[in-house]
Amino acid sequence: MKPANRCKQITPFIVMEIMEKIHKMESTGIDVIHMEIGEPDFNVPACVNKVSIDALAENKTHYTHSLGDIRLREAISEYHKITYNTIIDPGQILVTSGTSPAMLLLFSVLVNPGDEIIISDPHYACYANFINYVQGVPVTVPVFEDQGFIYTPEAIKEKITSKTRAVFINSPSNPTGNVIPKERLQQIVDIAEANNLYVISDEIYHGLVYEGKEHSIYEFTDNAFLLNGFSKLFAMTGLRLGYLIAPPEFIRALQILQQNFFICANSVVQLAGVAALKNAYKETQMMRETYNKRRIYVIDRLKQMGFGIKVEPTGAFYVFANAKHISTNSYSLAVDILEKAHVGVTPGIDFGENGEGYLRFSYANSMENLKIGLDRMEGYLKELS
Repeated sequence: MKPANRCKQITPFIVMEIMEKIHKMESTGIDVIHMEIGEPDFNVPACVNKVSIDALAENKTHYTHSLGDIRLREAISEYHKITYNTIIDPGQILVTSGTSPAMLLLFSVLVNPGDEIIISDPHYACYANFINYVQGVPVTVPVFEDQGFIYTPEAIKEKITSKTRAVFINSPSNPTGNVIPKERLQQIVDIAEANNLYVISDEIYHGLVYEGKEHSIYEFTDNAFLLNGFSKLFAMTGLRLGYLIAPPEFIRALQILQQNFFICANSVVQLAGVAALKNAYKETQMMRETYNKRRIYVIDRLKQMGFGIKVEPTGAFYVFANAKHISTNSYSLAVDILEKAHVGVTPGIDFGENGEGYLRFSYANSMENLKIGLDRMEGYLKELS
C-alpha cells in the first residue's frame, strides 16, 4: 500500500527539516544558533497564562460553538474596529486551531478543481501546497528585490485568466519582511474587483511593523478573506489559535467543514485569546520594540558581510538577503552554514523558484544569540574567501 496520490503534490517544508536537523545536532551536544525558524522567543503575555490556568481550574474545557466562542469573536471584531476602524460582524468570523487550518478551510470552500489562485514568488512555503491539496492551481507572480518583493499591478493583470478566483497577499511578508504600501493595496483591490476576484490577505504579522503602518484588507473591500492568528504578535505559537474572516455567503460552508474536520478550536485557548486582545498591549509593544532593535542590528551586520538588501524590511521578523555572490544553490549553502558555522538559516528556495539564491534570517532570537550567530557567519565567510 502507498500513500494517496494527493500526497505526492505536497512538497516538504524545508525550514522544518532544517530545524529537525538542528535538533539532531543539538542532541549530540552541538550548540546551534537558531535564525531559521519564525517563532517568537518570548513567553506568552502574563494575562494569557493567568486566564489559561484559571479556565482549566474552573473546568472550562467543553466544546464551544463551531464558529468559535462568541466572546472571542466579539473581541476580534472590537480589535479590528479599534485597530483599523473596520466593522466586522462576529458572524463572519471563524475561529480555528491556528491559521493553517483556517487556510485549509478557506481554499476548500473557494477553490474547485482547476481554479487558479495568484500568489507571489517568493511566498510563504505552504501556500502552494494548500492550493494544490484542494486541486487548485497556484499561479506565481515573480516579485523582485529592487521593488521590495512587492507585486506590481501589471504583473498581476498578466496572470489573470477565466479560471482565476483570487489574488493572495501577505503583508508584512514571510519571507521578506516587506510591507505593501496603502496605495499598492488599493491598486490590487481595484484589479481584483474589476475582474470579479476575491482578495485573500494573510495578516499574521500585523502588529509587527516598525516603520509606517500596515493596512487590513477590509479597509479597502468586503470581497475578501482575512487570515490572522495569535502566534506571532502574541507569541502564542504552541497554543494554536487563529481565525478567518470571510464574506457572509461562505460562512455556512466553512462552519460545516469545521464541524466535520475540527469540531471547534480549543476552548481554553479561545478564552486566552480574549485576554490577549484586551490586555496584552504593553507586552506586545515591548516585544515589537525589541524586535526593531534586533532588525536594525541584523540588517547592518548582514550588509557589512556583503549580503544584498536593496529594500530594508520593515515588518515581521525576517531579513531576506541576497546571497548569490556566495552560491546560487541556497539549500546547499544553508546546510553548509549549519554544518560548519552552526547557524541555522532558511534557504530561499523554500519560498519558490524566485527565492533561489537568497537566505532568510530570522531575528526572533535574543540579541546575545544573534550576535553570536552573526559572528559565526562572519567567520564562515572569511573561511570561504
